[in-house]
Amino acid sequence: MRFPTATMLAAALAMAWPALAPAASSPVTATSVPTKIVETQAAMRDLWLGHIFWVRNVVEARLENNASAAKAAEQQVVDNAKAIASTIEPYYGKAASEKLFGLLAGHWGAISAYLDATHAGKKADQDAAFKKLVDNAGEISTFLGGANPHLPVETLRGLLTAHGAHHVEQIKQLKAGQYEQEPATWSAMTRHMYVIADALVGGIAQQFPDNFR
Repeated sequence: MRFPTATMLAAALAMAWPALAPAASSPVTATSVPTKIVETQAAMRDLWLGHIFWVRNVVEARLENNASAAKAAEQQVVDNAKAIASTIEPYYGKAASEKLFGLLAGHWGAISAYLDATHAGKKADQDAAFKKLVDNAGEISTFLGGANPHLPVETLRGLLTAHGAHHVEQIKQLKAGQYEQEPATWSAMTRHMYVIADALVGGIAQQFPDNFR
């Protein structure tokens, strides 16, 4: 089974971009939007950056067969997912936060499975894990888009699928020892985290404007 490359996903994302452009413009400043939105976007960006930081730590630790380092980093991945999920609780309630955490756990589970398959050199397992990653992106998008009409499902799907492709590319590069190429992937991942964080906050701010005055 052939899955889309990061380049293909980026092209698809560019076509879908207008739907979220106002919410995801970067960088934002206090002169263009309320201070509350700027502060919330900064906090959300930190959380999503934490996600890719700790996942990368897990990748390195597992590839080096460092079980203790991997375990510590994995706990940080879980704690970070809980923190991201908790950001929606003030707007959608505890049940929604728990639902999002479960979906984010699925995201991590698919990444973890892809990492293990790559480390073991099992192509079929890699493909199966990436399919789960793509399917999970759709599930998260449907959930968030269903809760917020300002977050188009298909645009979210493009954003999250591209994010998953970044993880895959990074894992493959680190496994292959492509240390000169991986920094470019990390840079793209970082910028993409800003886009996702800003889009989520922008959509919530549109739905709950009184919370951001």
